[in-house]
This record gives sequence, structure tokens and C-alpha cells, in this order.
Amino acid sequence: MSTNSSDVSIAQPKSNYLLSITIIGILFFIFGFVTWLNGILIPYLQIACELSDFQALFVAFAFYISYVVMALPSSWVLKKTGFKNGMMVGLLVIAVGTLIFVPAAKTRIYGLFLFGLFVMGTGLAILQTASNPYITIIGPIESAAKRISIMGICNKVAGAVAPLILAYYILSDGDAFVANLKTLTEPERIAALDGLAVRVIPPYLIMSAVLVLLGIMIKFSPLPEIEDEPEDQIHESISSKTSIFQFPHLILGVLTLFFYVGVEVIAGDTIIRYGISQGIPISTAKVFTSYTLVSMIVGYILGIILIPRVITQRKALQISAIIGVVFALIAIFTPPMISVTFIALLGLANALVWPAVWPLAIHELGRFIKTGAAIMVMAISGGALLPLLWGQLSDTFNSQQAYWIMVPSYLVILLYSTKWYKLRSWK
Repeated sequence: MSTNSSDVSIAQPKSNYLLSITIIGILFFIFGFVTWLNGILIPYLQIACELSDFQALFVAFAFYISYVVMALPSSWVLKKTGFKNGMMVGLLVIAVGTLIFVPAAKTRIYGLFLFGLFVMGTGLAILQTASNPYITIIGPIESAAKRISIMGICNKVAGAVAPLILAYYILSDGDAFVANLKTLTEPERIAALDGLAVRVIPPYLIMSAVLVLLGIMIKFSPLPEIEDEPEDQIHESISSKTSIFQFPHLILGVLTLFFYVGVEVIAGDTIIRYGISQGIPISTAKVFTSYTLVSMIVGYILGIILIPRVITQRKALQISAIIGVVFALIAIFTPPMISVTFIALLGLANALVWPAVWPLAIHELGRFIKTGAAIMVMAISGGALLPLLWGQLSDTFNSQQAYWIMVPSYLVILLYSTKWYKLRSWK
């Protein structure tokens, strides 16, 4: 066994290794499907519940803030259940969240929708805390970014498909519906909005059933368990540590992921709303989130081909940050269709950040790896706060200028890729 658990490759037959990768790939597909529904939920609930841009972005806030609240409790859950049973628990909690959409839709109470999203995020926090270090540790650390890129493709394929499926059920007639609302009396308008709200029930009931079934399948799957490293096999530099906060490369990795998740969610979840604000019809704009995710898939494929054979994980991170700054500036200063195109192309800049930061940040954590993974997952709260700030800037100035928030975010990623990842002491 290696000197620290972040370097451990689980010893298992090749057939079991491939099966484990497949099972985790299915879980990442679920992450993507559930997460990227928010891209279409934001404009949908903005219409159904009559919300401003700022209010509508609470969809992202409620979903992602759960990662802050629940990440450390998730670590505690995993210590009690182990990674495998923890994954099952996570899937079942997500199913509870999707079921909450039924009473939310029937009452058209925005707060109840947000509560359902928070519960779904809670389940994902457990699932992510288990699966991200799992896929990092399950093979050699040098190729971790490649494995996470494969998981990213599973995630983003689901994310590209999910809003299209949900849009078919709930916003297939979006332009005509909005135009018709203006012609209705108050009672007719309320009845129409109530009818729009309940459209979400069938797809969310189907998701609930699928999640429960997957939870049962994980319980009986042959996934190997990851054990904590024995104390006598921990490297001296780690055994002297008494707190997770004594690992600056981890803490700064969390900060980097906070800004990364923020810009990833902004690129995926605001693009539909942004397109509509630029005069693009709902019928056209409703597919824009899928374009962002397709560009992320291209980025992941490049990662699989190039890492580590041609470029290192760290070099990929540097390139991603530079592309992010350039594309964000182009989006801010160009006409609507070009601007929307480069918001979608930010998926290319975003794709390899998560896969590259994870192995760099949890490297050499030893017995602190589960807590470190939980704190890393807390960084997903960037997806709660930065889009909300985008919404406020959009209401105050305009949607295009709100994208200035992305430039300093990518500069933080660049800093981590050049200096911060090397730090092993705060001195």
C-alpha cells in the first residue's frame, strides 16, 4: 500500500474494475440528469411562479447551498455506512426531493419547489462525497483526471439530454403560453399558471421511481469498499497533522472549486434566461443549456485523449482558466448571438477544471481523505451564490454585463494551477 490513501489504487481484478467504473458512471449520469434540469426549471418557474431574474436564481441557490449545509454531515454518514451504502442512501434522499415536487406543483408554492431542490441537493451531497474520491482512488493518481473526465462525459451527456426532455413536457409551447397569458382575465391567468405548474409532476414521479430502483441496485452491486488507511502506514508528514485546515493545497482547492462551480452553473443555468432577455424566442433558447453541456463533453473527450499522455492535469487546468477568461470577455463585448455562442463555449473551458483540481487537492491527505472530500464537495456552494449574484447584477444592470463575474473567477483557477496546488504549509 502507498504511503497515503489519496495514492491508493484499489487492488481488484480487471473485470471488477471495469464493472466498478461502469456503476460509478451510472451515478455520474444521475448527477448530471438531476443537476442540469435546473437550466430549464429556472425559466419555467419564472413563468409559473411569476418571478424576477434574482428570485428565479434561487432555484440554483436552494439546490447548491445544500452542499454547504450537508457536506460534513455526509462525511459522518459515510463513516457510518461506508462508501457503497452511502451511495444508496444518497439516491434515496434524491428520490424524496423529487417527490416533493408533486405537492409543490399542485399548490404552485415556490418555497416548496425550493425545499424539494434542497432535499435533492442533500442527496447529491452524500452521493458526490462518496463517488468523487472513489473514482479518484480506484486507479493510479496520474490518470485520475482521465477517469473523472470519463465520469464527466456520463454527467454531461445526461445534462445535455435532461433539459430537452423536461422542456418537452413543460415548455414545449413556451412562447405561445407567455403571449396568451397577456390576453387572459385574472382568474383565467391563475388557472393557466396552475395548469403549467402541474406539467412537472409526471417526469418527476418517473425520476423518483428510477432513483429508488438504482438505490436498491447499488446495495446489491459488487462495488469494493474503500477502507481508511491504517495509522502505521501513514506518511510522517501526514501523521503530524491534527486538522484538515493544515493542508493549504486542499483549502485553496476548495476555494478554486467554489469559483469554478459558480461559473459552470452560470454558463449552464443562465444561458436560457440570457438568450430570452436578448430577444431570442423561448422555442430557440430552451436548448441553449444543452449546447453548453455538449461543449463540456468535447472538453472531456480532449481530456481523455490528452491526459496524461500529452499534457499534465495541471497544464490542462492552466489552459482551461485562460480560455475561460478569453471566452467570458468575448461574451461580454459581442452582439447577442455571438455572445450566447461563447457562453455555451465556456463549457469547453469548464470541462477539465473539476477533473484536474480534485486529484491535486486531495493528494497526500492520508486519513483526512473523507473529511477532505466532504469539504471539497462544500465548494459546490459556488453554484448557489455566484448565479444568485449574476441574477442581482442582471436585474441591476443587464444580463450581458452580469457576466463580468466570470473573469475574476477564472483568474482564481489560474492561480491554483500555477502556485496554490504546490503549497504544503501556510508559512
